Amino acid sequence: MKWMIASDIHGSAYYCRQMLTAFDREEADRLLLLGDVLYHGPRNDLPKEYAPKEVIELLNARKEKILCVRGNCDTEVDQMVLQFPILADYAVLPVDGRLIYVTHGHKINMTHPLPFAPGDILLHGHTHVPAWTPFGDGNLYLNPGSTSIPKENSAHSYMTLENGHIDWKTLEGEIYHEEEVLLSGRK
Repeated sequence: MKWMIASDIHGSAYYCRQMLTAFDREEADRLLLLGDVLYHGPRNDLPKEYAPKEVIELLNARKEKILCVRGNCDTEVDQMVLQFPILADYAVLPVDGRLIYVTHGHKINMTHPLPFAPGDILLHGHTHVPAWTPFGDGNLYLNPGSTSIPKENSAHSYMTLENGHIDWKTLEGEIYHEEEVLLSGRK
């Protein structure tokens, strides 16, 4: 199965359209959203083409393909208009003998981790900065960056996960980092 993983759309119809174009280009099976879907948040400037109602329409049209966790800017009101679940604080994906803990990152993160088993992976957004950082006993922290409001001079980005291989890409599809995570075997 091929996953496309994106985070922090923050209500930008412009970048949501670009993300969905990338999803189609990738021919991914599922879109995993790491929160902060509709609202820009008080610490961020308005993203390009801030239009949450359009983002709702764009994402609801793909509802059967989307798995989403709750970001710090997502609320119960958002769940009333989105036709796929968004209010889970985290999800756990078993992939090839490892667990991937999926969250937004504002509660569970490298500073406040879960009790990871050796080889488990922490995947979150929130920082708007891509990351691929080994830690602990063969563990890995991954972050796709932000589709709409990247920080620290990073690209508008997403990542794909397929067969133990992860690519970080710009929304235009340019690979700027790739990594083998060896999901089928622990290091």
